[in-house]
Amino acid sequence: METGGRPDCGVCAAADVHYLRTGGARAAAVLAADATFAHVLAERTALVPRVAPYRPGEFYLRELPPLRAVLDDLSGLGLLVVDGYADLDPGSRPGLGAHAHAEFGIPVIGVAKSRFRARGPDGSSRRPPWTPIQRG
Repeated sequence: METGGRPDCGVCAAADVHYLRTGGARAAAVLAADATFAHVLAERTALVPRVAPYRPGEFYLRELPPLRAVLDDLSGLGLLVVDGYADLDPGSRPGLGAHAHAEFGIPVIGVAKSRFRARGPDGSSRRPPWTPIQRG
């Protein structure tokens, strides 16, 4: 059902990073004309020979350099979808999405494959099953 026109947000990108057994990482991005990704404009990849080791809560340090490489020289980028959390906990500790937003200056949607489980002092989960994200 058509609900009317969609606002133009520029080029939309969905990107992910694969870490190679031999070291380094390969990032891939799909670029689309709008946020529905119904019309793919291009696909690109970039190889980064060295990446930081994984550290819980600091995934962005490992993920941002390959994302920078695959999105380099793009003009008109208006939305980015990443494989990771925007915020890590109810206190808004920044995750990959928040760091990508700060890096690229555009709205970022973080899509994670599993729940991030922030734990309270008693071991209970402090994170609700969903978190509203409002970033300027």
